[in-house]
Amino acid sequence: MIVFYMDNNLYLPENEILRVEDLVVKFYTYAGVVHAVSGVSFYVKNGEAIALVGETGCGKTVTTRAITRLIESPGRVESGRALFRRPNGVVVDLLKVDPETLREIRGKEIAYIFQDPTSALDPLYTIGFHIHETIAEHSKNIKKKYTFKKAVELLRQALIPNPEVRVKNYPHEMSGGMRQRSVIAISLSNSPRLLIADEPTTNLDVTIQAQILDLLRGLQEQYKMGVILITHNLGIVAEMANRVYVMYAGKIVEEGTTEQIFYNPQHPYTKLLLRAVPDPTKRVEKLESIPGVVPSLINPPLGCRFHPRCPFATTKCASEEPPMIQVENEHRVSCWLFEKS
Repeated sequence: MIVFYMDNNLYLPENEILRVEDLVVKFYTYAGVVHAVSGVSFYVKNGEAIALVGETGCGKTVTTRAITRLIESPGRVESGRALFRRPNGVVVDLLKVDPETLREIRGKEIAYIFQDPTSALDPLYTIGFHIHETIAEHSKNIKKKYTFKKAVELLRQALIPNPEVRVKNYPHEMSGGMRQRSVIAISLSNSPRLLIADEPTTNLDVTIQAQILDLLRGLQEQYKMGVILITHNLGIVAEMANRVYVMYAGKIVEEGTTEQIFYNPQHPYTKLLLRAVPDPTKRVEKLESIPGVVPSLINPPLGCRFHPRCPFATTKCASEEPPMIQVENEHRVSCWLFEKS
């Protein structure tokens, strides 16, 4: 049985923590209007991890930043809804709540791991102070003695050695892997219900990447968090995500469980993405690449945005935008190849 919570006529199934509907984001630049995100919809269940995947520039980061209203000028969220269930069961639209409510949610109920840990940390303050500031923002009159102990424990959970010492370190005194772990610790300092991880292993070597992924998996289970993972690394997706949304040029072109996407991909773009992933069990002289380039989002192609690069494109693909078509349970694809006659 599905139970719905209600606040001002906003409904969300009991097993979901976030549902984004028809999100549209545009950037008004001197060169023209950039259609960065065009009608994106997805949902996150309680305690599950979803992945937004696609080439650089397809709109993954813009989508998640729009949810928490972190889009800066000249960007603008044109339309859509982002329904989020708060701990008290009340459902709010993150795109319309008042600034004070949004401030309560950001950093406490929804946390963000930014792509570059160096830019996410202020070089003038210690890691311990970063954690103290994050906790104190949402817990008034809290004592530094408590937040210091909490910071040490969070760093220990993030697998940072000698946390009692590292809590007093400045960002420049840490390696890239430790800075990333510190950002994760800061993000978890208020026990969020939803964690957005934007390329959490970028610029880290393979060994550290594996450690960070293991850490995120363990913390997700411990905190029972929903996770939105943004990446173009399909290997990370296979390890972390329960479901996958494939994005191309500001739109979702395929969605399904991780097994469906990896073992039964349907959209030509998804198939080409998977072929570009190296297989360690096979000797390959040259990796396959997707022909052409990502189109300009100032003047995106008519019809299916992938049709200029698609080996199966037809006349209809160039003139009409395909709807989302159900191919199996939980598996949908936006492609005219699956149109039912």
